[in-house]
Amino acid sequence: MASTATTPLVKPARKPSLPALTGIRTLLAFNIVLFHFTPPHLGPIRPFVEHGFVFVNVFFLISGFILSYNYFDRGANLVKRDFWMARFSRLYPVYLLVLAISIPMLELEWHARSSTEFWQGVALTPFLLQGWSPSLATFWNTVAWTLSCEMAFYAVFPWLIRLPWPRRPSRLILTILVLWVIDLTPAVLYLWLNPDHLPGAVVDRYTSTTFVRFLKYTPIPYAPTFFSGIALSRLQLTMEISERQRMAVAAVALTGLGLFFYLGSERVSYLILHGGLLLPLFAALVFGLSGRHAISSVFSWGPLLLVGESSYCLYLLHFNVFVLIHQYHLPERLHVASLDPWISYAALVGLSILIYRGFENPVRKAILRRFPPTSRQKPA
Repeated sequence: MASTATTPLVKPARKPSLPALTGIRTLLAFNIVLFHFTPPHLGPIRPFVEHGFVFVNVFFLISGFILSYNYFDRGANLVKRDFWMARFSRLYPVYLLVLAISIPMLELEWHARSSTEFWQGVALTPFLLQGWSPSLATFWNTVAWTLSCEMAFYAVFPWLIRLPWPRRPSRLILTILVLWVIDLTPAVLYLWLNPDHLPGAVVDRYTSTTFVRFLKYTPIPYAPTFFSGIALSRLQLTMEISERQRMAVAAVALTGLGLFFYLGSERVSYLILHGGLLLPLFAALVFGLSGRHAISSVFSWGPLLLVGESSYCLYLLHFNVFVLIHQYHLPERLHVASLDPWISYAALVGLSILIYRGFENPVRKAILRRFPPTSRQKPA
């Protein structure tokens, strides 16, 4: 009789943690909060806040980087069901909770859209499909289009890591540069062809044509950034570099970003910036912060890590909850209007940490206990 025994699954070695990338997510998420609800007199941080939209690209870059960093050694052995369940348990419960909190926002959507479009949004949004529609991408939860994009990338990730990615550092760097050019191409073509016939082809954050919304909100334009994160993780694991050299890379990236925001950001087209102009600098920063040195220790500061762990909650709930706080005039009712919007920001951070610890983590663990990974299942 043929043996029915199977080769036991070997759990890959646990990778070293990258706390600085958790810390930087705090700064990215909070900058996006400020971008959406910018108070006056922000002083030296205003150039960063006014261009906060560019930091959404960094989330996609870090996402591709971290996933590939954690899963690259599994390749064809990656169990798709386990991967997708891990992503689902991590992201979807909080997403559903925020949709429930945001139900009052549906009244605004009802008055702002046609009946057909409204019901399409109601049908698509719970399934994270709204990001595929330029007109519905910001339906119900304005910022959740990014999660719709992420889910599209997660769906194909088990096949992406099986691709024959380059192994030599020089070719990986070249791959990232090629992806950068591909990333910028749609925005360049739009400005060149001006399909919407805008005067002077001027596009800003409030431009809302179908073509512009496609570039801003749908998954395909962000795919090169996510793929760059995968290539960057391979570079992280194949390139031999000292911690001092890695710190120098981080320092150069931070200096370059600072100089650009202070000296050049106002001179560059909104759409080019949105299309990933700063990808090489952000990639260098992520690569540099993936080591252990003085600069990465700054981004690994305890309070940054505390908020960074809950940055997904902060990002996902900040827009709608901030709107609801002011729609119901809570600062005035609590007699703290003089402290607004900072008191509202503090409430958002506190609520994010509370949801992370009291809801996201317990629910994720409960789901994974109910549907454990294949490597933990007992044989029949």
